[in-house]
Amino acid sequence: MTKSVDRTRSESSKEFAFNSRDFDRVRDLIYKRAGISLADSKQEMVYSRLARRLRATGISSFSEYLDGLERNQIESEWEAFTNALTTNLTSFFREEHHFPILAEHISKKREMVNIWCSASSTGEEPYSIAMTLCEAFGTMRPQAHIVATDIDTNVLETASRGVYSIDRIEKLSAERIRKFFLKGKGSQEGLVRVRPELRELITFKQLNLLEDGWPLSGEFDAIFCRNVMIYFDKPTQGKILKKFVPLMKPDGLLFAGHSENFLYVSDDFKLRGKTVYDLAASHASGNKTTLRHLQKG
Repeated sequence: MTKSVDRTRSESSKEFAFNSRDFDRVRDLIYKRAGISLADSKQEMVYSRLARRLRATGISSFSEYLDGLERNQIESEWEAFTNALTTNLTSFFREEHHFPILAEHISKKREMVNIWCSASSTGEEPYSIAMTLCEAFGTMRPQAHIVATDIDTNVLETASRGVYSIDRIEKLSAERIRKFFLKGKGSQEGLVRVRPELRELITFKQLNLLEDGWPLSGEFDAIFCRNVMIYFDKPTQGKILKKFVPLMKPDGLLFAGHSENFLYVSDDFKLRGKTVYDLAASHASGNKTTLRHLQKG
């Protein structure tokens, strides 16, 4: 009885009415837009994040807001809606065991190295990749290029600036901090900026993994798709993995998040170990043939 009363009070104290029908509509819209599957437990999170959008747009109810989205009556709001519901948890050298594997993989390369970071968030992951490349090749200007994409335009703006509070790098070694970051002074005290050499290695661009055509070209030595697939259902995961295949070099590596397992989703990849995948043998040989033709052409 007490729990029921508390829940009623909680609902009545909210700034905007938000019921299960509203939540279901949000779930349907974000799934169609970005492939994200929201669990039942995310209702409070959805309310909190979208309530900010109602305030920003001056709309007084969730039903009116969602109606406006569906009818495309709120200019540019689809982007803000998607940004509000995407989670961006990241850090420099997160899941650190991946980076020595990447360094070993690319250190043998004699041609241009291309890497795709498919969920760059606020930039810590692509900059960690860039640092790894510099260390592996022993130069701040390696023959390499990183494409860093995300669906969220807000975090891409942060990533592109490459400016962070100093506590974001506190777990990095003193050598890495000295080599790859510039500390702010005066009004910029407490902030750091990644060195321009790192920024020049990366192209940031907006990309929705659910889009039919990705604005990408060439073949990648590695694709980072870490802690992204957990937001998609199995059929969506399978479709995305299949689209990775022609974009990878025959010996390309796919890096996944620690809680992701692609073995029961796709037969396009085989597990190499520690959430790192190789192309399945049939695809690797096919990509090798395609690559030879491209090189001859």
